[in-house]
Amino acid sequence: MYTFWGYFRSSAAYRVRIAFNLKQIAHDKRFVHLARGEQSEQDFKRINPQGLVPVLQIEDGGTHHTLIQSLAILEYLEEVHPEPALLPADPLDRARVRAIADIVACDIHPINNLRVLNYLKGPMHQKDDAMRAWYAHWVDSGFEAVEEMVGRDGFCFGDSPTMADVCLIPQIFNARRFEVDLYPFPKIRRIEENCGKIEAFAQAHPDRQPDAA
Repeated sequence: MYTFWGYFRSSAAYRVRIAFNLKQIAHDKRFVHLARGEQSEQDFKRINPQGLVPVLQIEDGGTHHTLIQSLAILEYLEEVHPEPALLPADPLDRARVRAIADIVACDIHPINNLRVLNYLKGPMHQKDDAMRAWYAHWVDSGFEAVEEMVGRDGFCFGDSPTMADVCLIPQIFNARRFEVDLYPFPKIRRIEENCGKIEAFAQAHPDRQPDAA
């Protein structure tokens, strides 16, 4: 029994939604409105002391477990629900897929997420144009590397989605939301188009989430 806590615009939660859909894993949904600060309320911080989403609560034979951090949750789901696989069989290929996922989840996202942007706008007194320039700089830096690392297949690695695509697509969504120019990244745009044709990705889109209303 899974209970999943997320927010429709959270790219980290978006990653896990895609994995749930690809693997067809049933789960209950709970929502934390990050823009309203619900993640800082004590009721939620008792669930996740870090005050972030996503959170995956697991009930197994009367025992309850809580997982945080999207990559840790993705790895757990991959181990417990191995089909369809989001990581290749070969260890070197698995490392290559993880590297692309890490560029997004560890290099681009952490310095561009809501709490960082709020800090830039608040205590650092930065204007909107400066925040957008900050955002675009780090997206461009990461996407330049990803563009070189992915091949000419339909997805980041091979002919089916992997954990790299699961991480990349939410970051593309956010890049478009902040009006980052993606023209220099034709392979990334091709991957976005191909993933968009898969219902599991389409259903995970922020605009289709119950808390987006």
